Amino acid sequence: MASGFGIHGGKGRCYDTWMDFSECMSRCAVPGECAALREDYFECLHHRKEYSRINAINKEKERRAAAENTGAKEEKSGGHH
Repeated sequence: MASGFGIHGGKGRCYDTWMDFSECMSRCAVPGECAALREDYFECLHHRKEYSRINAINKEKERRAAAENTGAKEEKSGGHH
């Protein structure tokens, strides 16, 4: 990451975030002060929060579709057993 060059020769997508984190680490007395910048940098690299959110949205869509299908089947059968 230190070079700043991305895979296609330009600036890497997370380089600016890395520089912010690196500058913070250089000037702070306690590394914990830069925890938010570290978290932002790792999110930029790995997208874990983004993927987690997408998975939660997809699961909710599937749950609603299943509930909708179950409700439609009950209406066709008269709603009672």
